[in-house]
Amino acid sequence: MGCCTGRCTLIFLCALQLLAALERQIFDFLGFQWAPILGNFLHIIIVILGLFGTIQFRPRYIVVYTVWTALWVTWNVFIICFYLEVGGLSKETDLMTFNISMHRSWWREHGPGCIRRVVRPSAPGILDDYSYVSVTGCIIDFQYLEVIHSAIQILLSLIGFVYACYVISVFMEEEDSFDFIGGLDTYCYRQHPLEHVELKPVELSNEH
Repeated sequence: MGCCTGRCTLIFLCALQLLAALERQIFDFLGFQWAPILGNFLHIIIVILGLFGTIQFRPRYIVVYTVWTALWVTWNVFIICFYLEVGGLSKETDLMTFNISMHRSWWREHGPGCIRRVVRPSAPGILDDYSYVSVTGCIIDFQYLEVIHSAIQILLSLIGFVYACYVISVFMEEEDSFDFIGGLDTYCYRQHPLEHVELKPVELSNEH
């Protein structure tokens, strides 16, 4: 297959997915979001596997990528529901950190236009190192930024799923046609090494 085909498009989509996943992984690390970190890590590995399979004509690797893409869409739909608090979910819980810590999304305090202020309580009996964080002036709330990130992942995954299915079908057709032609060749040219060999006795004449 030449360039500007489904295979080239899938390679380009895998590259975009890698960039988007790496960008998201960085900010999830900054926010100590362990569940998304684990998901992003698996996603990066599978996308690299799919990219390798597309370049090296390995349909099985692309099948793994296709199955994972469906799971990845499901995971990102859950993240959207989590931050939009759909179905009883609450973004204030520690679900994304596996209840290990009380960290929240990095965008909560560092979003566009956000002004972060540390306020130390003046009430007696409270430790000096204890402080409150006040965030004001955010142009976009952090939950919507997380939703935008997940929506981009879903869009890229859906397009990648379609092109991966197309590339798999093309690879399978090419393999079938190659096997068929190879089978005819082997049938036509394969013969026993001793077949059609005629042996004649050698006559020796004595000349005086």
